[in-house]
Amino acid sequence: SSSPRRLPASSSPPRADALTIREDPARGVYVDGLSEWVVREPAEVHALMARAARARATGATRMNDFSSRSHAVFTLHLTGTNAERRARLKGALHLVDLAGSERLDRSGAVGQRAKEAAHINKSLSALAGVFASLNRKQAHVPYRDSKLTFLLQPALSGDGKTLLFVNLSPTTASANESLCSLRFAKQVNQVELGKAKKNVEMMD
Repeated sequence: SSSPRRLPASSSPPRADALTIREDPARGVYVDGLSEWVVREPAEVHALMARAARARATGATRMNDFSSRSHAVFTLHLTGTNAERRARLKGALHLVDLAGSERLDRSGAVGQRAKEAAHINKSLSALAGVFASLNRKQAHVPYRDSKLTFLLQPALSGDGKTLLFVNLSPTTASANESLCSLRFAKQVNQVELGKAKKNVEMMD
């Protein structure tokens, strides 16, 4: 699907209602109606990530019995305070697991699986377009070409830093996919986002 899904409040299946990505001067880019939890220790974060992994859309194809049929985005909002300086520092860590690009002739995806593959490939192409524009230092960067790039705009627009890990298949049959992944990684590696900015608020 090309629409964000929320993590359910219980063990019930994820709700499929479409969520809207919005941009606000105060909040920045956010998903309206998204599930949010307050966490105070690493164990609580790990528990939420495990629930999210179980709720992720997967399906069988000829290439993978548990193929990811969606991207996964886990966002951790962090707040720190300096009582002496009466300052509050805010930030966000986005952990993104991208579904891999898919060739229908190899995956054998049909029907709903083929539609999912089309959405995945389209969003990955949009992400590549964003990195290409950043690499060329173009005035206009097409963040809104997909919901994925719109959501990740704060992390890719110079206000943050981005680290990319690329997984490759060791099999000869997947050589073309691995080559495409390496070319994508090379393109990303050439992008310079500049120095990250601090988000500091003075406390009353």
